[in-house]
Amino acid sequence: MRILVVEDDAEIGAAVHHRLARLGHAVDLEMNGAAAYGLLRVERFDLVVLDVMLPEMDGFSILRTMRAAGLATPVLLLTARSAIDDRVSGLGLGADDYLVKPFDYRELEARVQALLRRNSGHANDLVKLGGLTIDRSCRLAELDGKPLPLSRQEFAFLEILSSRPLRIFSKEELLNQLFSFGDEPTLNAVEQYVTRVRKKLHGSSVEIRTAHGMGYQIAAL
Repeated sequence: MRILVVEDDAEIGAAVHHRLARLGHAVDLEMNGAAAYGLLRVERFDLVVLDVMLPEMDGFSILRTMRAAGLATPVLLLTARSAIDDRVSGLGLGADDYLVKPFDYRELEARVQALLRRNSGHANDLVKLGGLTIDRSCRLAELDGKPLPLSRQEFAFLEILSSRPLRIFSKEELLNQLFSFGDEPTLNAVEQYVTRVRKKLHGSSVEIRTAHGMGYQIAAL
């Protein structure tokens, strides 16, 4: 999934970026509030991890403007402000969760996964389709009861498709969710992942289908 981290503390921002990228997510990092909102206006994200105290445009202002513009992207607020009023204000403006610094990065990962799971309509971290089981928490997959070896990006690709079976994802949409802003991959990268994952699913009860001129979908046979 694609995540925007907005944090002006370079050390914290780098750590959050590293932890979430290690889980297989495409992560963009912005340290300036105004620049972050500009990115939100032109790019699609599955989640925003948003600090409150930011230069030029604070997190509350970004959140308020997002919701006023109809952007429903889930938002996890990160802040050193622990007062009840601040937490209530953030949630009242439309934040989906709130984490106070200093925090344990394991809790951050758990909250991020919970928000992504909720946004995709799943009740838990297990996604099952035919003989395919994906554990989004452990970042592991099984096919017909056996471990399915996947690279980090292959897992992310399969996770995206499996989160909404039969939905057709365009190449552009998959490209946006698989890669961060600075990667600059081509649409051929998506085709390569389709080819690789198809080979690993070959002969099973699950297949990736091509909807010509539209994109790709996953389905159980």
